[in-house]
This record gives sequence, C-alpha cells and structure tokens, in this order.
Amino acid sequence: MRKFLKGRNLLLAMLLIVSAILAACGGSSGESADAEGKEKSYKLKMSVTVSDSSTWYEAAKKLADDMDKETDGRIKIEVFTNEQLSGGDSGKAVEGLAKGSIDLTFNSTIIYSILDQRFGVASAPFLLKDHSEVDKVFNGEGGEKLKELLAEKGVQALGYGENGFRQITNSKREIKLPEDLNGLKIRIPGITMYTDLYRSLGTDPSTMTFSEVFTALQQGTIDGQENPIDVIASSKLEEVQDYLTLWNYSYDPLVLGMNKKLYDSLSDADRELFDRLGKEAAAYQVKIAREKEASQIEDLKSKGMNVYTPTEEELEAFKKVVQPVYDKYTDIWGEDLLKAFTP
Repeated sequence: MRKFLKGRNLLLAMLLIVSAILAACGGSSGESADAEGKEKSYKLKMSVTVSDSSTWYEAAKKLADDMDKETDGRIKIEVFTNEQLSGGDSGKAVEGLAKGSIDLTFNSTIIYSILDQRFGVASAPFLLKDHSEVDKVFNGEGGEKLKELLAEKGVQALGYGENGFRQITNSKREIKLPEDLNGLKIRIPGITMYTDLYRSLGTDPSTMTFSEVFTALQQGTIDGQENPIDVIASSKLEEVQDYLTLWNYSYDPLVLGMNKKLYDSLSDADRELFDRLGKEAAAYQVKIAREKEASQIEDLKSKGMNVYTPTEEELEAFKKVVQPVYDKYTDIWGEDLLKAFTP
C-alpha cells in the first residue's frame, strides 16, 4: 500500500510540473509581458545610411525620442549613422535587417534590389513625374504592394521616407535631349537596371562607390553623376560640376523598416505604437526633405551652377529612348506590381 501511495504521489508531482511548464509556454506570440505581467522592455538598434546632418537621421531620432517618451523609457532605440552596424555597407544593412541582426533601418528601395529585383519598380525611369504622383502611389496600392513584398523578405514597413527624385550633373554640357548624353561617362548606382538604362541613353556608365566620385569628377575620370539634390548639395558637387538637369528621371523612396519577427513578437499595443510613430517619423522626414530641397536648388544656382528643367516635349524624347528598359524589366517586376506604381 505504501508503495502504491508513494508511486501515486510521484505521479501527481510529475503532472503538476508538466502543467506548470505548459502554462508558462501557453502565451500567444503577440504577448510581450514578463513573468510579473509587466510590459517587456526593449533596447533596439537602428541603422541609417547617412550622417547625423541628414533628414534621415532627424526622422530616426524623432522615432527614438517619441518611443522613449511614450513608453517612459521602456522601449529605447539607439540610432547608428553611416551604416556603422554593417561596416558601411548598405546592402549588408538590409540583409541584417531581414535576418534580425539589426532591429530597424532607414534604407532606399534601390538597396533592397539586392534582395529582390522587384524592388527596382519604385525607381523605374520616368514612371513618377512629381511629388503629387509619388504621394498618390505610396499612400495607395503601390505602398501596400511594397509592404507585402518587404514582408516576404522578413521586413515590416513602418513608413516610407524620401531620398528624392534623382537628377543628373556633368561638367561638359547642358543636357536637354537624349543626344546630349552621348558618350558621357556617368557614375550610377551599382544596380543592373541603371546600367541598362544609361546604356540605352548612350552614356558610358560607371558603378564606382560614391566616396570616390568627387575625386573622379575632379580628375576627369568621369564626366558626371546622378543623385537626389540633397546628395549633390551636401557633397559640394557644384565645385566639380557645371551643369544640373532637373529631369526627375527616377524616384528614390526610403523604407523605415523593422525586422518582421521582432515586430510580430510584440504585444498588440506595442505593434500599434510602432505603426503610428513609424508612420509619423517617415512623414516628418518627407516634409523636411522637400522643404530643404527647394532651398538647396537655389543655393546651387547662387554658386554658379547651370540648372535646367526640361520641357514636357523634351522629357517625352527621353521616355522613348528608355523604353527597352520596360521591355526587359516588366517581366522581372511583374505587370501587376508595375501597374500598382503607375499613377
């Protein structure tokens, strides 16, 4: 009898232990409370491509400050500039974000093209002509499609910022029509689409790292380059470039992204907080970037740069020349995705 009771007590003890373990593991994936029921604390790392003088950093800092304030310091975000978390490599930054070694980033969709060429659709040539079309697309189906594509890669989009429309500069001549580009050596981003695009325009494209561009322009190794106005102005390219053409040929959006596994592990309340504050931070970056750009263009003019804005007829000539890019990449992007980004 004693053996029976002893065995029965042992069995009950084991059942109690198993029950306790199951209870401890029984929470949903969206819960983020500790053992005492308190909301979980986080110390997160965010990577920004450029320096602390940029609108990118200002937006990231706003997100960090707002999150710290609204959670009484429970969620802290440390912002690292110049891709310090990835050794200065933007490609590795988005890869780290997707894998979870980096918690948040502010990166261009051009960089995301390293993960999947479909991200290049957002910067298709002459697809979006001005800010009103940009806002229509990114606040609508285009923004939703991009969010879905990012989720496939393990990234939760909290909001969309703006690097801006990419413009072209050179030291040889004013660019009004496609033939003005013939034979020019132009530095471009290291993305296949841009290489194909600039070859169709008759240039000799080069994909050197941007840190080498000023010296290459100064020495005449290349004739020109293309970038948003903020990059042109902050890099003082007016010192080595005489001509700037405002042709808005390619839009460069930014993604304020968070590792999706981390995002999904948050409580419902924390996810809503990141959604709201992320969207606000991205909208803030767009606002100040656009305000800054207008004054930067005027400053470039005052410093002697020849600034030209093509007419609608001249832009149509460029669009006809780059049609082969669409012939090649529509199948890569997918017709539905391209349609979503067409205003």
